[in-house]
Amino acid sequence: MDYPIHRPRRLRKNELLRGMVRETAISPDALVYPVFIKEMDEREIPVDSMPGISQFSPDGALDEVEAALNAGVKAILVFGIPQKKDEAGSGAYDKNGIVQRAVRGVKSRFGDDILVITDVCMCEYTSHGHCGVIKDGYVDNDESVKLLARSALSHVLAGADMVAPSDMMDGRIHAVREILDLHGDYNIPIMAYSAKYASCLYGPFRDAAESAPQFGDRRSYQMDPPNAREAMREIELDIEEGADIIMVKPALFYLDIVRDAKERFDVPIAGYSVSGEYAMIQLAVQKGWLDYKRAVLESTTSIRRAGADIIITYFAKDLCRWAKEHTL
Repeated sequence: MDYPIHRPRRLRKNELLRGMVRETAISPDALVYPVFIKEMDEREIPVDSMPGISQFSPDGALDEVEAALNAGVKAILVFGIPQKKDEAGSGAYDKNGIVQRAVRGVKSRFGDDILVITDVCMCEYTSHGHCGVIKDGYVDNDESVKLLARSALSHVLAGADMVAPSDMMDGRIHAVREILDLHGDYNIPIMAYSAKYASCLYGPFRDAAESAPQFGDRRSYQMDPPNAREAMREIELDIEEGADIIMVKPALFYLDIVRDAKERFDVPIAGYSVSGEYAMIQLAVQKGWLDYKRAVLESTTSIRRAGADIIITYFAKDLCRWAKEHTL
């Protein structure tokens, strides 16, 4: 036969055909939008290293959540920046802390129209910028876990729909599940930052959350980038301890880990497309090197295609808006 029987290009002829056989779709239901809320007089302060992203006061955050809802966003991930920090990160578990007040405000205004997930960590609240209590120059795991559990409970008491421990301390999922269950909050799900790597891609986030470590780094508790089998062990432990959703962070540089987790574990998988990934696309677009919409869609689709059921992304508002306009 002069010509091949199989011609895959037949199904790529136009957008209608391509859409008919498209294997991977991005749904607004799967997207989570991070929001930075800070104790401050200004309603909004742009983050220089993350074009289009800002810190918001509690009042300003209400306007941002409303804008996100109008775009089609259905879930937010809340990060708090307190006015004062101390060695013990006491603002993290203060019932009147910035996250606790912000959550009460958001739930009071929007109720069940928005799913509120709270990041549970200490780095934004400690004067040293590490994710737990420091003893002899080292983050004390077990003492930190106690405070992280208190923090998670305080978020739930304020109205959080889900908590997301991001600290990478050993045993913290068990401690959080235990304290929530003892308080009767056994219906509150936990999304665990299970495979959180010590990545170079967090710099812009640390500007936004004002959480850079004041000495050393976080490689003694966040995962070593070359390790894949260890990620599966971390995920397995978090599931055993009570995690309902597990997360891989960063997403784009660790798509192999997302895929391995999807194939191995029968729980929802979240991928966090982190600040560095966001900033790289934004800066390349500003230089005229990339088409914004195509870059955002392609990068986000790759995370979904790798197996992520949930995608945490700073592009969530635009993605949801494009979905409403039927231009995804």
